[in-house]
Amino acid sequence: MKNHSHAPHQKALSINLDEDKYGSIAEIGAGQETARWFFRAGGAAGTIAKTISAYDMKFSDAIYGKSPRYVSRDRISAMLDHEFALLLERLDKHRSDTRCFFSFANTVAARSFTHKTDGHGWLGVRFEARPHEPPSSIVLHVNLHGKNNIQDQETLGILGINLIYAALYLNQDLDAFLLSLMDQLFPEAVEIDLIDFSGPAFSQVDNRLMALKLVQHGMSNAALFSADGNIIQIADALWKKSVLVERSRFRPPTRLTLDLLDCAQKQFTHETNISSDELLVLSEMTLCDLKSDRQNGIDTDDFLYRANILCALGKHVLISNYGEFFRLAQYLFNYTKNPVAIAMGLPSLRDLFNEKYYANLPGGILESFGRLFKHDLRLYVCPELEEDTGKLLGINELQVEPHLRHLYAHLLENNFVRDLSAVNSDYLKIHSDKILEMIRHNTPGWEEAVPEQVASMIKEHGYFNYAE
Repeated sequence: MKNHSHAPHQKALSINLDEDKYGSIAEIGAGQETARWFFRAGGAAGTIAKTISAYDMKFSDAIYGKSPRYVSRDRISAMLDHEFALLLERLDKHRSDTRCFFSFANTVAARSFTHKTDGHGWLGVRFEARPHEPPSSIVLHVNLHGKNNIQDQETLGILGINLIYAALYLNQDLDAFLLSLMDQLFPEAVEIDLIDFSGPAFSQVDNRLMALKLVQHGMSNAALFSADGNIIQIADALWKKSVLVERSRFRPPTRLTLDLLDCAQKQFTHETNISSDELLVLSEMTLCDLKSDRQNGIDTDDFLYRANILCALGKHVLISNYGEFFRLAQYLFNYTKNPVAIAMGLPSLRDLFNEKYYANLPGGILESFGRLFKHDLRLYVCPELEEDTGKLLGINELQVEPHLRHLYAHLLENNFVRDLSAVNSDYLKIHSDKILEMIRHNTPGWEEAVPEQVASMIKEHGYFNYAE
């Protein structure tokens, strides 16, 4: 198909009229909204082998096996396993040599008016890119922001059609694939914060890059992947966890970058009396931090250099579109009630008091700080060396505008801002921009500024335009 439609009715009809596509649909939690589009379009008998809605938990368990949670990644995987296996078991012998099978599934928790929480759900499709080829899969997680359940149901139906259509016809053009998921939908109504591609059709796909593209295309404000490169659903990762975040460009991660985070983690766990198992540590990069020096867009190779190094160092990586720290804090507190900490250098704290960033807020800087420190949040701030004198400057030496001094004094007095004095003072001379230039020109001495593992990776793979 060369001319791809944006309308769900036309997409459903196109699939129905394609004699080489045949599959099943299983939906739990919001009606048979995706299946409904196929039947409304007409010709569904040539496409749909079966639709099912196993709402009762005992029925669902009997079909897909028991699960600790019914709206979860485990459940969507079990649904896809079961439904696709049934297609092969019952129909494989009887299909033509050109027909490809697919199974679509979703499991959704509707909006709760009792707890005043939005709905969310998991959607997935397993499909054959070629007849009799091992199947490929796409799984995604969505947050639903409709004003009522009817709106969420409409959203799910359209998104389901978009996902099936994209899987069948756009699986070799993933930028077009991602954009097509939002056809006839709006970010205000639905957010896709996780997408995972697997199988032979996606053997060359790096899911970390897909996480970046979700944020870059405005389909989500943030995406998270673990040190092993697996995409993580943020609500699951933050559930009942305290969180420590370090925001940086990580270009490259230096000894100062890592020591700052390590010292903040030790101080945070000591002050809150939490164990390492109760803490999620995140290395965060914003879209602004990922923009290339030489172009307006994002250099994806450069992003993967940073991602590869951070993963090798055992770091979880958060990609976000939250330029302001108060927006990042609000986002994190949506998913945890436990303490949150942000590790930063003194220049970042100084920048936090720049009122130009809050010009669009009715309450200006006071509103931003009110949102930032509304819950149990603290800032751990690394000192800096004064460029001219070499004098060590900490939070008590920071100078802010005269009319903001009482505000800063309030933050200090109430321990919202805490000194991170344990950082190795020798590392304070390291500036990542200078190290990056040294790497590009292979200026002697840059290796001492980064961990040995980082230096080895840069040399071995030629990261950051390393010149031998």
